[in-house]
Formats: sequence, structure tokens, C-alpha cells
Amino acid sequence: MGDQMQVIVEKLNQEPFRKNYNLISFDSLEPLQLLQLLSDVLGEIDPKHAVDIREELPEQTAKRMLNLLGILKYKPPGTVSDLSAFRQGLVTGSKAVIHPVLHWLLQRTNELRTRAYLARFLVKLEVPAEFLQDDTVADFNKQYEELMEAFKNLHKEHEQLKISGLSTAEIRRDISAMEEEKDQLAKRVERLKKRVETVQNHQRMLEIARQLRLEKEREESLAQQKQEQKSQLFHTEQRLQRAQVQLKEMQHMVADSKPESLMKKLEEEINFNSYLVNEKIPREMESKKTSVYFLQKLVAEPAMTQADLTALESEIEEVTAQMNQLIEKRIITYEPTDSKFSMYRQQASIISRKKEAKAEELQAAKEEMSSLEKQVEQKNSQAHGLGGSEVLTEDEFKQYVSRLRSKNTLYKRRRQEVAEITAEYGILQRTEELLRQRHQATQQQLQAIEEKKGISGYSYTQEELERVSAVKSEMDEVKGQTLDNMSEMVKKLNAMVAEKKASLAPVIKELRQLRQTCQELSQECEEKKMQYDSCAAGLETNRSALEQEVKGLLEECAQEESNYRYINCMKRSLEVQLQRAREEMKAYVSPEPQERRRAVREQYTRIILEQENLGKKLREKQKVVRESHGPNMKQMKMWQDFEKLMECKRECFLKQQNQAAIGQIIQEGGKDRLVL
Repeated sequence: MGDQMQVIVEKLNQEPFRKNYNLISFDSLEPLQLLQLLSDVLGEIDPKHAVDIREELPEQTAKRMLNLLGILKYKPPGTVSDLSAFRQGLVTGSKAVIHPVLHWLLQRTNELRTRAYLARFLVKLEVPAEFLQDDTVADFNKQYEELMEAFKNLHKEHEQLKISGLSTAEIRRDISAMEEEKDQLAKRVERLKKRVETVQNHQRMLEIARQLRLEKEREESLAQQKQEQKSQLFHTEQRLQRAQVQLKEMQHMVADSKPESLMKKLEEEINFNSYLVNEKIPREMESKKTSVYFLQKLVAEPAMTQADLTALESEIEEVTAQMNQLIEKRIITYEPTDSKFSMYRQQASIISRKKEAKAEELQAAKEEMSSLEKQVEQKNSQAHGLGGSEVLTEDEFKQYVSRLRSKNTLYKRRRQEVAEITAEYGILQRTEELLRQRHQATQQQLQAIEEKKGISGYSYTQEELERVSAVKSEMDEVKGQTLDNMSEMVKKLNAMVAEKKASLAPVIKELRQLRQTCQELSQECEEKKMQYDSCAAGLETNRSALEQEVKGLLEECAQEESNYRYINCMKRSLEVQLQRAREEMKAYVSPEPQERRRAVREQYTRIILEQENLGKKLREKQKVVRESHGPNMKQMKMWQDFEKLMECKRECFLKQQNQAAIGQIIQEGGKDRLVL
């Protein structure tokens, strides 16, 4: 309390109050003065409240102060009864009520001044619903709300401008600098005009320059339009590529899937979308609307301080504690009929939570897939912009890799064959050259012999016949080999097909049995899973019910134990009081005077008599003092005058001594002489 008074006195002694109080003078203020001081502080916050409280009724003063404190969001401590006491204390000017209010107001004067200023325009007038049915009143109310919103926006912009650091001095400096620059440019233009006027045909040149400037501006606008059209064309190409990719995917899906699977997928998608539209999205919209409503309500209210937040947190904690108590009471006093449905309710809540979780997971997966598709489209567009081909899908890329591996293997084998053929070709080329040389030598010898015999040209004709016959025989052999190879290939293929059918027949039979077994096991697994889920839900329900029952029994036990201890304490105190009453009764009834004196009644009777005698003496003394007050005051006045007279004589004596130290005064013949 002392620290609070010290803070109040320090704030009141500063600007703009300048009261010049100290702790004693402030504590000795009357209730009316305290109310006037509180009104002055409120008037500093809101000028409408700077009034003299002597000119208005106490009820009006209290109502005015309570309204302003409500607007400023001052929350007096305590409950409803304390609030009534607060109002009563504010009317009577109680220190216990006004001191905390002054302490709260003086600590945040600037903030409260802003809040009071905003309250003048943002405190909404509540119009009754029956009046709003009139069109004129409804239009005026709508205009009023729109103006209030416009004021909010303007105030926010004003605060942002104040925070941004722009000041009028800086703006004025900028304006003066721009004006100076404008003057300099005007002077420069004048100088250029004077210089141009001396040139021949300056008007025609100025017109040409103007046309050149217009053409340049037009060129810039056309370049900008060209750039915009390029960007539009690029975006259109991207959309076209995305549409083509989607078309290919849809065609691939249609080609690879069956009507039953497509119908199943469509049904799943319809079920999911219907769940989103009918259950999830309306619930989310309702929660969003509620949060938006609360946020708008919060924005409409003035800014909250840390003290307001602390008070709200404490209120939230109290309400939460009350809710927990009510829930515990409801759990303790639940009816048996409710327990029959608790298991089903628990199962339904668990299933609904699982459904919501799966829907959220599916939604997140779809969002992730859409984001990945967007990334793929961006990568495709980047690759297309770089001049590359389209990006392959996963299956196409795997096929491409497999083809590349087979081609790589074939390439290595072919390269080895080429190397072998190249080596053999070199050997054969050398052999051919040697044989050609021998053949030429032999031909020369043969020609020489034919010329000697007179049959030149016979060997050439013989060679031609042999070559033609050899070519014919080779062609026949090739035809026969080709037919043989084709017949052998057909036989091998038929044999391989028969062999594969024979080898796959038992595997197909076994696969059919395994598929049937798999279906049976999957059905059994689903049934077991459903049984497990229902059993787990039932056990969870029973466990929660048992935990709640145990918790209620423990609390009941603790309550009964505390009641037992309280009753024991009350019993002991009552026994002690009863014992004292018995002793008092025994002492009061006792015939012995010594015992009677020990009784409490006798002691209090004796004390009362003593106090009455003391009161009589004090009243007699008061009477004597009243009778002698006048003479005593007169005598005190005489003594004060006597004291002043003696003080004056002492001062005169001291002055006379000082003058005697300087010289000597001699009185002769009615004259005074100073002899040094």
C-alpha cells in the first residue's frame, strides 16, 4: 500500500498534474477531494470528464466515472458483492477504492488516452431489432457501421505512418528540395530555349524531336506488349503441355485398367468427396467462421494490456476448473442406463476419429501428389525450354533402360565380331594379294602357251563358264539352306510352346489354389481385425469407465476423510467450549466469593465498572478543560506577547552593544553625540 501511494504521489507531482503532494498530504485528503482528483485524472485521459464534481450530483459522478472505467476496461478485484462495494466506495470516496484506481490509471495514461479517444468512435450504439425493421433506420445503421470500419482502417494507417518514422520536417525538406530541383530544371529549359532560338528551322527540328520521342515511347510500349505476349504464349504452351500430359495419363489409365476397376475408383472418389462436402468441409467452415467472428470481435475492441491478458488467463483457469468439477460430478452421478450405450458411443467416437484421421491423410497425400505433379510440369517446361525432349515416366524410363542395356550388350558383341572380321580381313587381303600375283604369273604363262598353240582366249572362256556354274550352284544351296532353317525354326518354336505349356500347367493350378487361399485368409484377417477393433474399443471403454470410477472413489474418500477431520476438530473445539462453560457455571454458582471472582462474568463486570468510573473522570476533566479554555487561551496570548516583547528588548540590547563597540553616544541638552 505504501509503494502504491508513493507511485501515485510521484505521478501526480509530474506533468501535466503538478499537484506538489507528499505522502502525508495525499493521505490526509478528504473523500470529496479524492473524488475531484480522480475526476481530474479521468479528465486528462478524456477531456469530456474534466468537470467540477461540486456542480453535479454524487450519483451522476459515480455513473460517469463507472462508464469511463468500463470503457477503459478497468476490472476491480473481487466477486459480485465486491463490485457492489466498489460502486458504494466510489460514491463515498473511499481510499481503499480510489487509490487502486488512481494507481492503475496513472501507470498507463498514454495508452488509456488512446483507448478513450477510440471509444468515442468505436463504441457501437445498440439499436433494438424492432427499430431495424424500418428501412431508413437500417440504412443509417449500415452507413454508421461502414463509417466505423473506415475509421478503423484510417486509424491503422495513421498508426503505421507514425511507426514508419516519416515526420513533417522530413516531408518539408523533401518538398523544398524538389522545388529547388524544379527551379533548376526550369532555368535549364529557359537556357536551352534561348540557345535553340538562334538555330535555323528550330521549330521544325523541335517537331521532329517530339515525333522521335513519341516513336521511342511507342517502341517501348510495343516491346512491352511483345514481352507480355511472349510470356502469355509461354504460359499457354505450359498449359497445353500439362493438358497433353493429363490426356496421356488418362489414356494410359483407360488402356491399362478395366471398367470394374474404373468404377470402383470412381465410387471411392465419390464417397471421399461426399464425405468432404457433407461432413468435413462444413465442420471446418463452421470452425473458421467462429474463429473469424471472434477475431473480428477482438479487432473491434481496443488493444489489451498484459494485465488484461493475465486477468483473462485467470478467468479461463477458473472456468476450466469449474468445468472439470461439473464433469466429475456428472461422472460420479451417472445413471446405469447411460452405461449401456457408453461402449457404443466410445466405439463410434473411435471410428469417427479414425475416419477423420484417414481423410486428413488422404487429403495430405492428394495435396502432396498435386504438388509433385506441379513440380514435374515445371521440370517438363524447363526441359522443353532448354530444347530437350519430354521427360519420361517411371515405366517408360525402365523400358528405356532395359532397351539400352540390351543394345549395349549387342553393341559389345558386334564390336568384337567386327574386330575379329577386321583381323581376318587383313589376313585374307594379304592372301588374296599373293594369290593374285601367282594367278597373274600363271595367266601370263598360259597365254604364252595358247599363243604358241594358236588357241588364244580358251582359258578365259573356260573360266567364265565355271564361274557361272559355281554361282548357280551357290544360289541353289542358299535356297535349300533357307528352307531347311525355316522348317527347323518352326519345329523348335512349336516344341518350346508345348514345353512351356506343360511346365506352366501345374504352376497355374497351384496359383489358383493359392489365390483362393489368399482370399479366404484376407477375409478371415478382416473379420479378426474387426473383432480386435471392437474388443479393443470395449476394453478401452471399460478401462476409461473404471479409471473414472476409481478417480471418483478416491476423491470421495479424500472428501470423506477431510470431513472426518473437520468434524473431529469441531468436536474438540466444542468440547473445549463446553468445558469452559461448565467451569464458568460452576464458578458463578459457587458460594465461595474467591471462586466467584474467578468467573468470567465477574471479571467483565469489574472491568465494565472500572471503565465507567474512568469515563466519569474523563468527562469531569473535559468539563474543567472547557471551563478554563477561555482564560487559558487569554493567558497563553499574554505570554506570547510577553515573549515577543522580551525578544524585542534582547534585539535592542544587542544593537546597543554593537553601537557601543563603534563609539559612545552622549546625550547633553536634548542632543545626542557620537564620540569615536
